[in-house]
Amino acid sequence: MGHLSTHVLDTAHGRPAAGMQVTLQRVDVDGRAQTVKSVTLNADGRNDGGPLLDAAAMAVGRWRLLFEVAPYFRALGVLLPEPAFVDTVQLDFGIADAAGHYHVPLLVSPFSYSTYRGS
Repeated sequence: MGHLSTHVLDTAHGRPAAGMQVTLQRVDVDGRAQTVKSVTLNADGRNDGGPLLDAAAMAVGRWRLLFEVAPYFRALGVLLPEPAFVDTVQLDFGIADAAGHYHVPLLVSPFSYSTYRGS
């Protein structure tokens, strides 16, 4: 059964990004985004309460994840320039198979990030 999940690792400190805010949006054909869910990541850098989208909510289409990187690092006391080099990471992606497992990890520091389709 399909679902969408995420996992964020803070590579600057070598640990999960506990407390980071993440927003999931559905993007329509005109590019307008509607917020589906907003979560705060747990101590493991994941969403509490299961996947971001479960099998019933999975849908083919365009989606967006917004990772609030600068507020996360500022909350840890990291001194960032103003404006921050990496502020909000906006990741637009597609779900082509609603029965598939889509895992979107983010590796992040105040000055870089990397993502991929995980397993």
